[in-house]
Amino acid sequence: MDVQFYSRSHCELCEEGLRTLKLVQEEVGFTIDIIDIEQDEAIHEKYMLMIPVVEKDGAVIQYGNIDYVTLMEQLASE
Repeated sequence: MDVQFYSRSHCELCEEGLRTLKLVQEEVGFTIDIIDIEQDEAIHEKYMLMIPVVEKDGAVIQYGNIDYVTLMEQLASE
């Protein structure tokens, strides 16, 4: 299973969200594709007010304040 993590540099909320996502990854097992929204104008426009964003199969699982429980519920159900 692949999970996309949209973020940008110098974003403390993104760093915290990635740490939480990696904790879930230890339990569930999936790959994380880290995508810097500042490298693509369309992605930047889409997610600039939402980051960090966790997405799987094109669907947003969670954004903003990423929490362990929500991620675990969404990703462990696969």
